Amino acid sequence: MNPAEQPEHWSRETLTEWQLIRLREMLTAIVPRNPWWTAKFSEAGIDPASISTLDDFRRLPVTSKHEFAADQVAFPPYGRNLTYPVTDYSRLHQTSGTTTGQPLRWLDTPASWNWLLDCWTIIYRLMNLRPEDRLCFPFSFGPFLGFWAGFEGASRQGNLCLAAGGMSSEARLKLIQENQVTMLGCTPTYALRLAEVAAEKGIDVANSSVRAILVAGEPGGAIPSVRQRIESAWGARVFDHWGMTEIGPLASEADDDPGNLTVLESQCIAEIIDFETGQPAPAGMPGELVITNLGRIGTPVIRYRTGDLVVEDPSPHPSGRVWLRLQGGILGRTDDMLIVRGNNVFPASIEAIVREFPEITEFRIVVSRHREMNHVKLQLEPTAQLSEADTATLVTCLSKTIKERLQFQAEVTAVPAGSLPRFEMKAKRLIRE
Repeated sequence: MNPAEQPEHWSRETLTEWQLIRLREMLTAIVPRNPWWTAKFSEAGIDPASISTLDDFRRLPVTSKHEFAADQVAFPPYGRNLTYPVTDYSRLHQTSGTTTGQPLRWLDTPASWNWLLDCWTIIYRLMNLRPEDRLCFPFSFGPFLGFWAGFEGASRQGNLCLAAGGMSSEARLKLIQENQVTMLGCTPTYALRLAEVAAEKGIDVANSSVRAILVAGEPGGAIPSVRQRIESAWGARVFDHWGMTEIGPLASEADDDPGNLTVLESQCIAEIIDFETGQPAPAGMPGELVITNLGRIGTPVIRYRTGDLVVEDPSPHPSGRVWLRLQGGILGRTDDMLIVRGNNVFPASIEAIVREFPEITEFRIVVSRHREMNHVKLQLEPTAQLSEADTATLVTCLSKTIKERLQFQAEVTAVPAGSLPRFEMKAKRLIRE
């Protein structure tokens, strides 16, 4: 093994050897120091010292978000997944919320934070970030992990990075123009919102300096119709990215592989399992992504059920990379799946159809229970210029398209222009009554 060689070009044998070395080092570091994992392995009757192969590794129990959330409620404020004393940690980030109603808090030591920045170094290399690129991150720099590591990762490489928190959309557009920004980092929703504001203010972003938009936080970057709308509005290439507060940034779209996500397997062990049985998903079939990160020793995550639905792309990569590729990126979330008239429906599937209609500015999905069955109401906000007659035609056409493709009848209604909420961070378009 040549550690100096870029890991994305290792062979599968070298990669597996590397993963096992880092896994054993991590297990040695956290047991018995980390009370969460020490108890977890003990309850499962597993001695971490016995893990020497990937088959052994798969004997380790899976872990879910609700376990961490419950542990933080029982042992506030950070829970027991801490390998070191709290005084050794220098970063705090948190999620937007969990089933407990409380955010999931996550601490990082300086070493763990550097690991996150190392992940971003690989991501930017996959994206072909250029030395002359100027990056702008138009999101609120609050406690959400968001693009914090992306910002610092690009800055560490010497790129000019602009933080655009606490600004209006119009002010952000002005910042982008005046500084000749070439790459944006935001949610897909906010990329569309900025384009909407630009159109209202007469700003031509399609011919601006922006050449690339790095999106994350929502499945929109993987939805072809959403990508097309963003790329058309901005005249820029969309790059999808995937990560979670509790696991870090671990997948990205590569410059030479549009539409797929490449998993950073030098920094994690990735599995795709059947989300009902927990067994490995058959090749080419959708399953739930399970992640073990290998560099966040301070707050490690082992065999973590992400809730994200994915399918492996088994075709050989043109560049020879052997890392796991997720065909079409994140297809949906298992906890968002709706059963409507016997059909499994993901909100991303509905959004894919909605975004095909340029007359729709924003939308919302409201799910209620009627006679023990899910009823879906789709509220659409048309552009301000659309007439009443054209809006009625739009409603009919959208309703028909959903019926034909998704095999259920949604109650589609139009709401006044500007009446639905706009989002800077993750959009909350699914409402369960």
